[in-house]
Amino acid sequence: MRICFVCLGNICRSPTAEGIMRAKLEAAGLAQMVEVDSAGTGGWHRGEPADERAAAEAASRGIILTSRARQVHAGDFEYFDLLVAMDRANEADLFDLAPTVEARQRVRMLRSFAPDAGAHPVALDVPDPYYRGPTGFADVFDIIDAACTGLLAELNAGVLSLIAEPAPAGHPTSPTRQVQPGTASGGEPPRRQPPDGGEPPGRGSR
Repeated sequence: MRICFVCLGNICRSPTAEGIMRAKLEAAGLAQMVEVDSAGTGGWHRGEPADERAAAEAASRGIILTSRARQVHAGDFEYFDLLVAMDRANEADLFDLAPTVEARQRVRMLRSFAPDAGAHPVALDVPDPYYRGPTGFADVFDIIDAACTGLLAELNAGVLSLIAEPAPAGHPTSPTRQVQPGTASGGEPPRRQPPDGGEPPGRGSR
C-alpha cells in the first residue's frame, strides 16, 4: 500500500501528516507494508524542508519531519494507491490532475478518516496553519493526528480495498525524487505555478 498526503505547498500540513502516519505505522509494525510520502499542488517550495513551526510542533510530540517539498504530478496516480488531500481545494486540484476518471477514486480527504467525520460532514478541511500563529500548528497537528489514527484503523481492518500494484518502471519513490517535466513517466505539468517562484494571488505558501 502506498499513500501520498497532499496540501498546497508541501511544507506544513502534508509533511506533518507524512511524519505522523509514518510514526503510527512503525508503532503498529506496518512500516514495511505501507509506504508514505507527501507532496504539494504547487511547486514554488520545491526542495525546501518543512516549515520550521510545523517541524517544531512535531518535534515537541516526538516526531521528526524529514521530507523535502515536491509538487504532485500525474505519475503519482500510477504509483500511489491513495492520494489524501488536506482540503477541498487540494482535492479539486487532484481531481483536475488525475489522468482518468478511475484515478480520481484514489483521492480521499484526510478528515474523512477521522472518528468524528460522520458527525461533522461539512468540516472536512484541515485548516491551513500558515497564518494562524503559534497555536495554529498545535491545533492542526491534533486534527491530523486524529485523522491518521482513523486511517490506520481502516488499514488494519482492511476497509481500504485498494491493492498496491508494482511501481511503474523507473518511478522513484523518495520525497526528494527528481522528475523531468513532460516525461512519459509522469513529469510535472506547469499547473498553477506563479511566475518567478512567487505565491499565487490570494493564497499562502504552505
